[in-house]
Amino acid sequence: MVASVCSAALVGVDGQVVTVEVHVSSGLPAYQIVGLPDAAVRESRERVRAAVLSSELDWPRTRITVNLAPGGIRKSGAGFELAVALGTLAAEDQLPAGSLEDVGVLGELGLDGSVRPIPGVLVLVDALRAAGIGTVIVPARNAAEATLVDGVHVRPARLLAELHACLKGEAEWPAVQRVVETVDEGIALDDEPLDLADVRGLNAPRKALEVAAAGTHHLLFTGPPGVGKTMLARRLGTILPELDHDEALEVTRIHSVAGYAPKQGLARRRPFRAPHHTASTAALVGGGSSPRPGEISLAHRGALFLDELAEFSPRSLEALRQPLEERVVRIARQAASLTFPADFLLIACSNPCPCGRGGPSCACNELQRARYKQRLSAPLLDRFDLRLEVQAPEPDDRPGESSEVTHARVLEAVLRQQRRYRDQPWRRNAQVPASVLS
Repeated sequence: MVASVCSAALVGVDGQVVTVEVHVSSGLPAYQIVGLPDAAVRESRERVRAAVLSSELDWPRTRITVNLAPGGIRKSGAGFELAVALGTLAAEDQLPAGSLEDVGVLGELGLDGSVRPIPGVLVLVDALRAAGIGTVIVPARNAAEATLVDGVHVRPARLLAELHACLKGEAEWPAVQRVVETVDEGIALDDEPLDLADVRGLNAPRKALEVAAAGTHHLLFTGPPGVGKTMLARRLGTILPELDHDEALEVTRIHSVAGYAPKQGLARRRPFRAPHHTASTAALVGGGSSPRPGEISLAHRGALFLDELAEFSPRSLEALRQPLEERVVRIARQAASLTFPADFLLIACSNPCPCGRGGPSCACNELQRARYKQRLSAPLLDRFDLRLEVQAPEPDDRPGESSEVTHARVLEAVLRQQRRYRDQPWRRNAQVPASVLS
């Protein structure tokens, strides 16, 4: 007997509809899964079997073959387990005929029969909707995220046994708690609210930060430790304009794939990512055996802050050059080539030399200074539209304007650019090609 269930797999930051076919035949008990599964998918056998038995349902003591179609796309993760379990039950006539027709199924199973959340539900449900699927069954903890996709009826699943009863009409479906849009109260670091009013002096760097936020110009601060470079850079997120609807959908999809499920509806505040300087190249630009977005994609439509720029691996920094120009990152693997969005504002801070003091008080020799400068190549530095040397504020300097005041000016500048470029393919000043300016 054969049963098929619609599911979906992540391919980069997009979803691919996958048909889970389960064939139960006579023979010695066996379980085989085909269709380019990875290790996590192959390990699903024991989890699915244990979940079915824990739910007091019958597991067939025959030969089971599971096919994940199309077979040319590698399948990764544990998101097919619920579909495999329901397909097995349907093949054994433990579910009513037609109960899984026009239904997409997503979810991981626990050994106790619980249905666990998976990453990328927003993208996967959207792919199922585009394929004409009208109803989706998702883990209860992913149900609110799934409701962000219009035109799909969302069914939450908490336990396999409960889901089995609902499909048979013996129990009511659990209610879906929709995401409620709330007002973001601002950015905080270590539970301390951030505001530009905390910064004393530094008038020129503050102006550069405002210009960078308005036009998405890449910005580099250099100077000795303690002058306020990092303090100022971390407050960039407080003056960036809010995302519009299309941008919010883009950002939310990417973060959903990365496992950061939205808690307050679509993302409204632009992302601000600040990876540590020990981050690997794959963590920064994306990749891996099953390619996932890196920090530059998680910063899409927002800002990427690289503190202690010269301490990052030169290989990682050089990998940023192409995405900074093209605003996408291309990951090439033997099985597939993927494109991740990477339109972000880069802001970085760096010391002038290894000791950090620079100038007459520098304790570094010429060789040390030369090696330190070589860590930042000229092509990379050329990507920074704004480069400023930050000097320590004077003792009598007073706090500057608040983030609220600066944000209002930035928003006004962004609206002017939108009007100026409404008939052009670009949105902000930094995106205007040089041929247009000449």
